[in-house]
Amino acid sequence: MTLRRSFWHAVETIHHVVYFSPHAKPAFEGIGLKGYWMGYFASRSVALGRPAPEVVIATFHGFAPRLVHRALPDAWERASQGDILRARYEVARATISPGFEGVDVARLAAGLQSGLPGLELAGRPLAAGHVGLPVPDDDLGAAWHAATALREYRGDSHLAVLTTAGLDGVEANVLATAAGLALPGQQQLRGWDDEEWEAGATRLRERGWIDADNAITEAGIAARTQIEADTDRVTLAGIPAASVEAFAAVADLAVAASKGIVASGAEPTH
Repeated sequence: MTLRRSFWHAVETIHHVVYFSPHAKPAFEGIGLKGYWMGYFASRSVALGRPAPEVVIATFHGFAPRLVHRALPDAWERASQGDILRARYEVARATISPGFEGVDVARLAAGLQSGLPGLELAGRPLAAGHVGLPVPDDDLGAAWHAATALREYRGDSHLAVLTTAGLDGVEANVLATAAGLALPGQQQLRGWDDEEWEAGATRLRERGWIDADNAITEAGIAARTQIEADTDRVTLAGIPAASVEAFAAVADLAVAASKGIVASGAEPTH
């Protein structure tokens, strides 16, 4: 048994809409954090405790270091881990609840949570941090917690594949943009300046993965396709059969929830 790509897309959608939620900035400012990016970096990394900026740069990979340094470690002096986690779950519940109408949330949460203890966590720090957090006592919070742990699990695996392929943070973003896999304004969203972005593009041209107009080449398409295939392989390699079975049993519920989230307007436009 394996896990369809649609399951991982669903997990991604359930998790990441919190970052685009109109509830996010006011919720984090309400506990003392300053601005959107401080809320983002603090809330996503707080499962690791109070990590130094260098740890977040390493585990998030695709962001310009200066963007992280503007937010951390200042965030840890402004709000406690408990307050940040509480605010994050409040944002998650408010954002995804409209999309879960008609979905058996209790069954989805139980199915996703039942597979987490079997995951191989070595080399997957963000996933490990989230798996180690207390599970919320409500079904919606538990479903989001599990989806987040799984999203970070595949994300950690993806980072390992990217670095094995010799792609640094800016190169990965340039390639994703050329492949049509990134949000509009990805360069600005990830904090890279023009000189850094062009340097990354130059390195990809030298590999033959993009052309002079920054359009992806056939070699680039092949490389990006291989990266996704390797990510699937590395991810699945750490999930035992019993966990795969547990996740597969509720995959249709996860997909239904993700479709509901998109229909609710919470999903950002690509």
